[in-house]
Amino acid sequence: MMLSRGATALVRRLAIFLLLLCAVSAFAGTDATAWQCEGTQGGVVISSRTPTGSSVKEFRGVGEIEASSSVVFAVLNDPEAFPSFMPYVAEIKVLQRTKDSTVAYQRLSMPLISDRDYTVRSEHSETQGPDGPVYHIHWNSANALGPAPLPGVERVQSCAGSWLLEATGPGATRATYLIQSDTGGAIPAFMANHGSQVAIRKVFAAVRKEVLEPKYAASK
Repeated sequence: MMLSRGATALVRRLAIFLLLLCAVSAFAGTDATAWQCEGTQGGVVISSRTPTGSSVKEFRGVGEIEASSSVVFAVLNDPEAFPSFMPYVAEIKVLQRTKDSTVAYQRLSMPLISDRDYTVRSEHSETQGPDGPVYHIHWNSANALGPAPLPGVERVQSCAGSWLLEATGPGATRATYLIQSDTGGAIPAFMANHGSQVAIRKVFAAVRKEVLEPKYAASK
Protein backbone atom coordinates (compact mmCIF):
# COMPACT_ATOMS: atom_id res chain seq x y z
CA MET A 1 0.00 0.00 0.00
CA MET A 2 1.40 3.39 -1.04
CA LEU A 3 1.35 6.25 1.43
CA SER A 4 0.95 9.93 0.60
CA ARG A 5 3.84 12.22 1.43
CA GLY A 6 1.98 13.66 4.41
CA ALA A 7 0.98 10.23 5.70
CA THR A 8 4.52 8.95 5.30
CA ALA A 9 5.92 11.87 7.32
CA LEU A 10 3.37 11.25 10.06
CA VAL A 11 4.16 7.53 10.09
CA ARG A 12 7.86 8.27 10.49
CA ARG A 13 7.29 10.65 13.38
CA LEU A 14 4.94 8.25 15.12
CA ALA A 15 7.28 5.31 14.59
CA ILE A 16 10.28 7.12 16.04
CA PHE A 17 8.14 8.23 18.95
CA LEU A 18 6.90 4.69 19.59
CA LEU A 19 10.38 3.29 19.17
CA LEU A 20 11.65 5.59 21.89
CA LEU A 21 8.64 4.76 24.05
CA CYS A 22 8.66 1.00 23.99
CA ALA A 23 11.51 -0.74 22.27
CA VAL A 24 10.71 -4.35 23.12
CA SER A 25 13.84 -6.35 22.50
CA ALA A 26 15.04 -9.86 23.13
CA PHE A 27 12.60 -10.05 26.04
CA ALA A 28 10.02 -11.16 23.47
CA GLY A 29 9.44 -14.88 23.36
CA THR A 30 11.25 -17.14 20.96
CA ASP A 31 7.94 -18.36 19.52
CA ALA A 32 8.18 -16.33 16.31
CA THR A 33 8.92 -16.72 12.64
CA ALA A 34 12.52 -16.75 11.39
CA TRP A 35 14.31 -13.48 10.77
CA GLN A 36 13.78 -12.10 7.26
CA CYS A 37 16.06 -9.44 5.79
CA GLU A 38 14.18 -6.23 4.97
CA GLY A 39 17.17 -4.51 3.37
CA THR A 40 19.76 -1.90 4.28
CA GLN A 41 18.96 1.70 5.20
CA GLY A 42 21.59 4.23 6.18
CA GLY A 43 24.22 1.55 6.63
CA VAL A 44 21.96 -0.47 8.95
CA VAL A 45 20.91 -4.01 8.00
CA ILE A 46 17.29 -4.38 9.04
CA SER A 47 15.56 -7.72 9.57
CA SER A 48 12.13 -8.61 10.89
CA ARG A 49 10.12 -11.48 12.26
CA THR A 50 6.54 -11.83 13.41
CA PRO A 51 5.84 -12.90 16.98
CA THR A 52 3.06 -15.45 17.27
CA GLY A 53 -0.31 -13.77 17.67
CA SER A 54 0.89 -10.31 16.65
CA SER A 55 0.48 -8.34 13.43
CA VAL A 56 3.25 -5.92 14.44
CA LYS A 57 6.68 -7.21 13.50
CA GLU A 58 9.77 -7.37 15.66
CA PHE A 59 12.68 -5.57 14.01
CA ARG A 60 16.42 -5.99 14.34
CA GLY A 61 18.87 -3.33 13.25
CA VAL A 62 22.57 -4.15 12.94
CA GLY A 63 25.06 -1.49 11.94
CA GLU A 64 28.66 -0.40 12.28
CA ILE A 65 29.52 2.70 14.28
CA GLU A 66 32.91 4.33 13.74
CA ALA A 67 33.87 4.57 17.39
CA SER A 68 35.10 2.21 20.04
CA SER A 69 32.48 0.21 21.89
CA SER A 70 33.46 2.12 25.03
CA VAL A 71 32.62 5.43 23.38
CA VAL A 72 29.29 4.16 22.01
CA PHE A 73 28.45 2.83 25.45
CA ALA A 74 29.35 6.19 27.01
CA VAL A 75 26.89 7.91 24.66
CA LEU A 76 24.06 5.50 25.44
CA ASN A 77 24.86 5.62 29.15
CA ASP A 78 24.57 9.42 29.24
CA PRO A 79 20.80 9.95 29.41
CA GLU A 80 21.17 13.57 30.53
CA ALA A 81 22.41 14.33 27.00
CA PHE A 82 19.53 12.63 25.18
CA PRO A 83 17.45 15.82 24.77
CA SER A 84 20.28 17.32 22.71
CA PHE A 85 20.45 14.57 20.10
CA MET A 86 17.77 11.87 20.40
CA PRO A 87 14.59 12.55 18.37
CA TYR A 88 11.72 14.02 20.41
CA VAL A 89 13.32 13.55 23.83
CA ALA A 90 12.22 16.66 25.71
CA GLU A 91 13.22 15.92 29.30
CA ILE A 92 15.35 13.49 31.29
CA LYS A 93 15.71 13.28 35.06
CA VAL A 94 18.14 10.75 36.50
CA LEU A 95 16.63 9.62 39.80
CA GLN A 96 19.10 6.93 40.85
CA ARG A 97 22.49 5.83 39.58
CA THR A 98 24.78 3.00 40.62
CA LYS A 99 27.84 1.45 39.00
CA ASP A 100 25.76 -0.77 36.71
CA SER A 101 22.24 0.68 36.72
CA THR A 102 20.29 3.90 36.27
CA VAL A 103 16.72 4.90 37.06
CA ALA A 104 15.55 7.79 34.91
CA TYR A 105 12.34 9.65 34.15
CA GLN A 106 11.85 10.55 30.49
CA ARG A 107 9.32 12.73 28.69
CA LEU A 108 8.89 12.72 24.92
CA SER A 109 7.28 15.50 22.91
CA MET A 110 6.33 15.77 19.26
CA PRO A 111 3.69 17.41 17.08
CA LEU A 112 0.17 16.02 16.64
CA ILE A 113 0.01 13.78 19.72
CA SER A 114 0.18 14.47 23.44
CA ASP A 115 3.45 14.12 25.34
CA ARG A 116 4.32 10.71 26.76
CA ASP A 117 6.38 9.95 29.83
CA TYR A 118 7.68 7.00 31.81
CA THR A 119 10.38 5.93 34.25
CA VAL A 120 12.76 3.08 33.44
CA ARG A 121 15.48 1.14 35.19
CA SER A 122 18.44 0.54 32.88
CA GLU A 123 21.09 -2.06 33.63
CA HIS A 124 24.30 -2.77 31.79
CA SER A 125 27.07 -5.32 31.76
CA GLU A 126 30.52 -5.52 30.20
CA THR A 127 32.42 -8.58 29.00
CA GLN A 128 35.60 -8.95 27.01
CA GLY A 129 35.27 -10.04 23.39
CA PRO A 130 37.98 -11.06 20.92
CA ASP A 131 38.35 -7.48 19.64
CA GLY A 132 37.59 -5.50 22.76
CA PRO A 133 34.82 -4.73 25.24
CA VAL A 134 31.27 -5.96 24.65
CA TYR A 135 28.43 -4.07 26.31
CA HIS A 136 24.83 -5.13 26.84
CA ILE A 137 22.31 -2.50 27.91
CA HIS A 138 18.71 -3.38 28.75
CA TRP A 139 15.89 -1.48 30.39
CA ASN A 140 12.42 -2.10 31.81
CA SER A 141 9.55 -0.02 33.13
CA ALA A 142 9.93 1.34 36.66
CA ASN A 143 7.13 3.89 36.93
CA ALA A 144 6.72 3.19 40.64
CA LEU A 145 10.16 4.73 41.18
CA GLY A 146 9.37 7.92 39.29
CA PRO A 147 7.12 10.96 39.63
CA ALA A 148 3.34 10.81 39.58
CA PRO A 149 1.52 11.26 36.24
CA LEU A 150 1.27 14.84 35.02
CA PRO A 151 -1.89 16.50 33.68
CA GLY A 152 -1.96 16.38 29.89
CA VAL A 153 0.88 13.86 29.67
CA GLU A 154 0.06 10.23 28.88
CA ARG A 155 1.88 7.73 31.07
CA VAL A 156 3.44 4.77 29.24
CA GLN A 157 2.92 1.61 31.28
CA SER A 158 5.22 -0.81 29.43
CA CYS A 159 8.66 0.05 28.11
CA ALA A 160 11.60 -2.33 27.58
CA GLY A 161 14.52 -2.60 25.21
CA SER A 162 18.21 -3.31 24.69
CA TRP A 163 21.43 -2.59 22.84
CA LEU A 164 24.33 -4.97 22.20
CA LEU A 165 27.64 -3.24 21.45
CA GLU A 166 30.48 -5.44 20.18
CA ALA A 167 33.98 -4.15 19.47
CA THR A 168 35.08 -5.21 15.98
CA GLY A 169 38.49 -3.54 16.00
CA PRO A 170 40.15 -0.26 16.99
CA GLY A 171 37.56 2.50 16.75
CA ALA A 172 34.81 0.23 15.40
CA THR A 173 31.65 -1.21 16.93
CA ARG A 174 28.90 -3.49 15.69
CA ALA A 175 25.65 -2.36 17.32
CA THR A 176 22.51 -4.51 17.47
CA TYR A 177 19.16 -3.02 18.38
CA LEU A 178 16.03 -5.22 18.60
CA ILE A 179 12.59 -3.64 18.85
CA GLN A 180 8.88 -4.28 18.53
CA SER A 181 6.91 -1.05 18.62
CA ASP A 182 3.51 -1.58 20.22
CA THR A 183 1.23 1.07 18.73
CA GLY A 184 -1.62 0.30 21.10
CA GLY A 185 -4.07 0.66 18.20
CA ALA A 186 -2.90 4.20 17.44
CA ILE A 187 -1.94 3.38 13.88
CA PRO A 188 -2.45 0.30 11.67
CA ALA A 189 0.14 -2.48 11.86
CA PHE A 190 1.36 -1.94 8.28
CA MET A 191 2.10 1.70 9.09
CA ALA A 192 3.92 0.78 12.29
CA ASN A 193 5.98 -1.81 10.45
CA HIS A 194 6.91 0.68 7.71
CA GLY A 195 7.82 3.41 10.15
CA SER A 196 9.86 1.22 12.49
CA GLN A 197 12.46 0.70 9.77
CA VAL A 198 12.83 4.47 9.34
CA ALA A 199 13.01 4.94 13.10
CA ILE A 200 15.87 2.47 13.50
CA ARG A 201 17.89 4.30 10.85
CA LYS A 202 17.31 7.68 12.52
CA VAL A 203 18.35 6.45 15.95
CA PHE A 204 21.54 4.92 14.52
CA ALA A 205 22.25 8.21 12.72
CA ALA A 206 21.81 10.15 15.96
CA VAL A 207 24.20 7.90 17.86
CA ARG A 208 26.78 7.95 15.04
CA LYS A 209 26.81 11.73 15.17
CA GLU A 210 26.95 11.95 18.96
CA VAL A 211 30.01 9.69 19.31
CA LEU A 212 32.02 12.47 17.63
CA GLU A 213 31.43 14.84 20.55
CA PRO A 214 34.77 15.66 22.28
CA LYS A 215 33.36 14.98 25.75
CA TYR A 216 33.33 11.24 25.02
CA ALA A 217 36.98 11.11 23.91
CA ALA A 218 38.12 10.08 27.39
CA SER A 219 36.10 6.86 27.03
CA LYS A 220 38.26 5.53 24.18
